[in-house]
Amino acid sequence: MSSLPHSPSGRRAAPRPLPLPYWLAEFGRIRSAVLTALACLLLSTGALQLSHWRLNSAEDRLQLAQRTRDAAYTRYAHVDNEKRDIRNFQPRFVELRTRGLIGAEKRIEWVDAIRQVQEQRRLLPLSYEVEPQQTVQLAGALDLGDYQLQSSRMHLHMDLLHEMDLFNFLTDLHQRAFFAVQSCNIKRLARAVGAQGGPTLGADCTLNWVTLGTPAKAPAGNASAAASPASKETP
Repeated sequence: MSSLPHSPSGRRAAPRPLPLPYWLAEFGRIRSAVLTALACLLLSTGALQLSHWRLNSAEDRLQLAQRTRDAAYTRYAHVDNEKRDIRNFQPRFVELRTRGLIGAEKRIEWVDAIRQVQEQRRLLPLSYEVEPQQTVQLAGALDLGDYQLQSSRMHLHMDLLHEMDLFNFLTDLHQRAFFAVQSCNIKRLARAVGAQGGPTLGADCTLNWVTLGTPAKAPAGNASAAASPASKETP
């Protein structure tokens, strides 16, 4: 066995240190550059994350602005359509309201229209009875907005010299008011032999006077309003 060398003084020599790898021995020369590179990498990563967050935030604001713009455009288009509809339909609406279709029913004007037609056509005396106004229940869906279709039924009796008296009466009355003829029954009247100038026919008709009105609001503490009684007239 070989023995460790001894120094001249008789002491054992200290072991020589192991040499460091060359790249570690030279690291001191590039340490500043490496630290600078690490700092730049950290700053770049932080800047990238911040840019990504700001990009997402900007995209969210852009989408919000686009939705706000689209909503504003939709409202503008809706208002523009409403203005165009008002311009197109207002004259017709005013005409229908003037003629009594829209608004509260005008029974006095109906009676006056009947009297005027009777006088102008020189018709024989007639009689009628008007029932209380009722809301019409439509078979199909019809968008009437805030209005309701309402009807007042009239039972009309006329003595006629001939059939055209009835047709002319209804035609003239249609020019003054809105109503629908539900039914008409015409029967021949018995006349004495040789009698002249009297009625030859009798007509019994049912007319429905229609209006578009807003629902009546019941007063506080009273859930239902009493219906007006039927009226009878004999011009």
